[in-house]
Amino acid sequence: MKFPKPHTLDQIAGIINSKFVGDKDFPVLGMNEIHVVTEGDIVFVDHPKYYDKALESTATIVLINKEVDCPKGKALLISDDPFRDFNKLTNHFKPFVSSNKSISTTAKIGKGTVIQPNCFIGNDVVIGKNCTIHSNVSIYDGTIIGDNVIIHANTVLGASAFYYKKRPEGFDQLLSGGNVVIENNVDIGASCTIDKGVTASTTIKEGTKIDNLVQVGHDTIIGKKCLIASQVGIAGCVVVEDEVTIWGQVGITSGVTIGTKAVISAKAGVSKSLEGNKSYFGIPADDFRSKYKEIAAIKKIPEILEKLKNL
Repeated sequence: MKFPKPHTLDQIAGIINSKFVGDKDFPVLGMNEIHVVTEGDIVFVDHPKYYDKALESTATIVLINKEVDCPKGKALLISDDPFRDFNKLTNHFKPFVSSNKSISTTAKIGKGTVIQPNCFIGNDVVIGKNCTIHSNVSIYDGTIIGDNVIIHANTVLGASAFYYKKRPEGFDQLLSGGNVVIENNVDIGASCTIDKGVTASTTIKEGTKIDNLVQVGHDTIIGKKCLIASQVGIAGCVVVEDEVTIWGQVGITSGVTIGTKAVISAKAGVSKSLEGNKSYFGIPADDFRSKYKEIAAIKKIPEILEKLKNL
């Protein structure tokens, strides 16, 4: 998430009431999670396990809960609770703005687009030409939709990321300041949910077709011309490359990559990245050849046990 205009390190420290290490005029251009940071961004870290990763990342400002040596060319914001203060910054730069209209006056809707009754179109939404938005669809603030997109009833685009920190009093949500981007010629079925990015975009690329009852987590990127069948659940920060086919009830864990033209059979559980141009099934998902060898070996266990008993 880039700020509307550059800020100084001193200004950012003032917003969250923190100490800082570095030149008070050090430029701050935005804030992002570590997997999408660029120069000028703030990244937060609150666990020693990830200090080095944050300090060595592309981010040039690190919001951290310990005074450490500041890498050359970077700056630090010292906080007793970086998670809390990252949320403060999101609230400051991307506050929730309520709406009192079904279709916001700031929404831009292209020529030939049809919006059926009872839809909600939020602030600063952009919808391209010749789209069909069926009844009861909710499109949250900042969503960008291309041309020739079809979205079926009861789908929600742009709900908050499922991202929580456990505290003694309960779970604290990391606020979402990102959005959803749907490219041209995408079809989205009924009752799907596509969550917005925490600081960047959850993206569905051109020509992809999504069945009913599919969940796509925050910051996930789904490539071009993918097919995703009903009841698939994709966690946050997943990369699905082009022309991937995912059949019904597949579950995919966060942070993995599915290679181009991979095929994942129904009910598979994906717990690691998968190479492209292969077919997978099972829990945990593996390629067909490896999985069939595994099944064949399991079937031999009773025979092996019987032989051992007779020794």
